[in-house]
Amino acid sequence: MFAREKLDYSALALPDRIEMRDEERLRAAQEHLAFMQKRHSVRDFAPTPVGQDVIDAAITAAGSAPSGANHQPWHFVAVSSAEVKHQIRLASEEEEKKFYSGGGSDEWIKALEPIGTDAHKPHLDIAPWLIVIFAQRWGEFEDGTRYKNYYVPESVGIATGFLISALHHAGLSCLTHTPNPMKFLNGLLGRPDSEKPVMILAVGHPAEDATVPKVAKIKKPLDEIRSVFD
Repeated sequence: MFAREKLDYSALALPDRIEMRDEERLRAAQEHLAFMQKRHSVRDFAPTPVGQDVIDAAITAAGSAPSGANHQPWHFVAVSSAEVKHQIRLASEEEEKKFYSGGGSDEWIKALEPIGTDAHKPHLDIAPWLIVIFAQRWGEFEDGTRYKNYYVPESVGIATGFLISALHHAGLSCLTHTPNPMKFLNGLLGRPDSEKPVMILAVGHPAEDATVPKVAKIKKPLDEIRSVFD
């Protein structure tokens, strides 16, 4: 981070290098692709406990993500308390009921039909962990003076990707959940007004009878998501 009284630039020699031959680099990229293609968004969780040390390691990985001006404008709240998880579920389902009963547009609700979602969110109780991701819209020095954070949505999005990848590498499944609005999470979790909740990640092991929507396996081919100028 940075200190208010010292904002000068100083350079360090690159501390880590990964040296590979071209064929090793390609193999590593292909192996990573194959592994990440095994990641699935799961709605059916087993109540099997997951140690906090695993969650902490994944969040630490998320905290290593690049960010605007290195301000690291994020905060992660990890919740395993059954009582707090249930409070989050009740509040989330209240917002979801509003969405599915007319708050969401017909087009939006129609788009969700192949995913099979509704206002019922039992996974918020069953998953052993909920990780709530907050974006810090501004920071504060020790005297309470505010400073601006930069590229906050982009930075938090990158960190969230790091987190999901780290959880997958730990053999865990997760589900993104974004009830709208989510301001109730500030009150439930004691976070300041400077932070905006952007996502709830339900985290744990998939249930024995877990399923995924068939449509979720349909991914755009490379030619639709990549352009090349060589």
